Amino acid sequence: MTTTLPQTGAAPVVKRFPWGGLIVLATAVFLSVTAEMIPTGLLPEMSTSLGVSESQTGLLISVFAFAVVLTSVPLTFAFRRIPRHLLLMLVLVVIAASSIVGGLAPNFEVLVVARVVGGMAHGVFWGVVGAYSAHLVPRDQIGRAVAITTGGGTLAFVLGVPLATAVGHAWGWRVPFFGIGALALLGAVFILLLLPRVDHRKHLEPSTDTRALRAARRRGPLDPTIPVVALICILVAVIMIGNYAFYTYIAPFMIGQMGVPEGQVGLLLLVYGAAGAIGVFAAGAVFGRRPTTGLVIALAATGVSVLLLAVFAANPVIAIGAFFVWGVAFGVIPTLLPTRLMHAASPEIRDTSSAFYSSAFNAGIGIGALVGSLFLGSLGLTSLPWIYLIALVLAGGLLAATPALTRRAHRV
Repeated sequence: MTTTLPQTGAAPVVKRFPWGGLIVLATAVFLSVTAEMIPTGLLPEMSTSLGVSESQTGLLISVFAFAVVLTSVPLTFAFRRIPRHLLLMLVLVVIAASSIVGGLAPNFEVLVVARVVGGMAHGVFWGVVGAYSAHLVPRDQIGRAVAITTGGGTLAFVLGVPLATAVGHAWGWRVPFFGIGALALLGAVFILLLLPRVDHRKHLEPSTDTRALRAARRRGPLDPTIPVVALICILVAVIMIGNYAFYTYIAPFMIGQMGVPEGQVGLLLLVYGAAGAIGVFAAGAVFGRRPTTGLVIALAATGVSVLLLAVFAANPVIAIGAFFVWGVAFGVIPTLLPTRLMHAASPEIRDTSSAFYSSAFNAGIGIGALVGSLFLGSLGLTSLPWIYLIALVLAGGLLAATPALTRRAHRV
């Protein structure tokens, strides 16, 4: 597909859609998300090997996520003058190193330190990657570009986490850490050789266009899109808290409540991931221009599927069907939310918005895993889907407020 960009006094310039660059970015997202979520399918094995409880092992997700939350915005700001291309390579190298150290960790404490370092790199990565894809395309194709890029995250659930789980069951939980470390190094090479450069620094200074200057004076010192960006960040945090309060402990839930044999957990995670791929396709093909509509449908579908899991976990037909629907719906949600963010944020604050979004996303993951750990220890596995349902109700209320706030921002 190509895009024609008109130029005054000159023949139209045809700009090809940057499939190659976006696929490289999607690959980097796949590697980064897989590195973050490796413990999810291997909690029982890691718990036994490290001599800690499953609820404590689940906190490996929390410490990674909290490292992202605490460092992504300041580190993204500190590195704002570094070329994005170079920065993406460097963070993938750090993610690779932290994964390898995690695989070598002799005890739980060393593994926690490795996860913190990986989380810091992951935060910088997410502060850059969404805006990078938006810089590669015209504004009317941002939704498509972001959907392709973030689709790598869903692919991490389709292939990354299930394969890591299967490999961990076969050869030990450390082997997937080594594997993702090696692949992240290869991903840095792909970025070096195949990813187009972008000049993000042109958005760091105010525009010299007279109309833009007049608009800036009317708007005052704050960008008018900040409120809707903040609301989207709160929305994603609430959704992630509910999701990861449940999903972090999905392996124990499958084994303990659904009666799934331990050796088949990876297969069901693969089913979940394949469903997520369907959701990503639907997000880009059906809801790319109507992200709010897509999010409403996805949140409703998620609520119904999680409710069925809560009530009919012991029924394999209903439970597996609900698990599949949950996967489809959750493939839509993290694809459309950053699309909505990039549409809402002005170009001058896209990098910063991405960093705050990453912080909110990972705050939700970390708090969700922590909340899940607390409820798992006190009320058991059956309480976890109900936590998710409460979060979905709150998210629906927040989502209902976004259209009006967006219209107000664009009227200023």
